[in-house]
Amino acid sequence: MKILAIGKNYINEGEDKNAGKTGNQIIFSKPESSLVTGNKDVAYPSFTNDLRYEAELVIKIGLKGKDIIEAEAENYISEIGIGIDYTAKDIFDQSREGKGPWDLGKGFDGAAPISSFKPISSFQDLSDINFDLKINGESKQVGNTSLMIYNFAEIIAFVSKFMTLEPGDLIFTGTPATGTGKIERGDHLQASVEGDLILDFKMV
Repeated sequence: MKILAIGKNYINEGEDKNAGKTGNQIIFSKPESSLVTGNKDVAYPSFTNDLRYEAELVIKIGLKGKDIIEAEAENYISEIGIGIDYTAKDIFDQSREGKGPWDLGKGFDGAAPISSFKPISSFQDLSDINFDLKINGESKQVGNTSLMIYNFAEIIAFVSKFMTLEPGDLIFTGTPATGTGKIERGDHLQASVEGDLILDFKMV
């Protein structure tokens, strides 16, 4: 299984998404060991003092494909869920200063809690999916796929130029342009898709 993610993929309401559309999507990966499923609580990593959250819709690939064209790309999605892309920002920044890889700051154990998944048939319009994140009952992030710079089809077509996508692969598709922030031990995270609470866990 591959776990891929796209960076800087949302605009705020009223901004021009084409201004950020350079064609060079920022893609990175996380190891399978970063996943936390079943709404299990997530251990706060001992090596960081600055853990940041980003709520993102996660698409699951249902068909094997290479060099997929945009017009057919949505057919390769089987399910959609939501997850948290965690960054140990102090570790991440330290690596970036030396022009090093993102792996330690983005791929540690527990860096990718994900929800259960809803079948693609549950969504009438992939360009109009609402999602949100609450922390300790307070709204922190609200997103809609209409604000994506690169939509699901564009992400799939781009990634599949470089690597074969296979059933079960997961792609984190970007976080809303505002609302990301710091996580503390004891925080309670709840993320919903179209009003359906499907991710619910605590940092311990």
